[in-house]
Amino acid sequence: MAHRKLVWALSLLAAAAPAWAAPEDRPRPATAPPGTAETRYCMWIAPFTGTLIEQVKCWTREQWARQGVDVDKDWPREGVRVEG
Repeated sequence: MAHRKLVWALSLLAAAAPAWAAPEDRPRPATAPPGTAETRYCMWIAPFTGTLIEQVKCWTREQWARQGVDVDKDWPREGVRVEG
């Protein structure tokens, strides 16, 4: 009897798992959202030497440009959020 309950509970979890793992259906914007000069755009950056962990950095458009990054071009692939 206990095995039936366990199998039943596990089958419910297995049936619901694909719904939890489904990717976002929301389309990504083609360019970064508009903002003011103080708006910070948070994007993934490549890992530093010696680590495999990517980081999220939040900088203004001017600060990204100083690093050689075109926010509008890279936003669809690397954008995370906008602050301010």
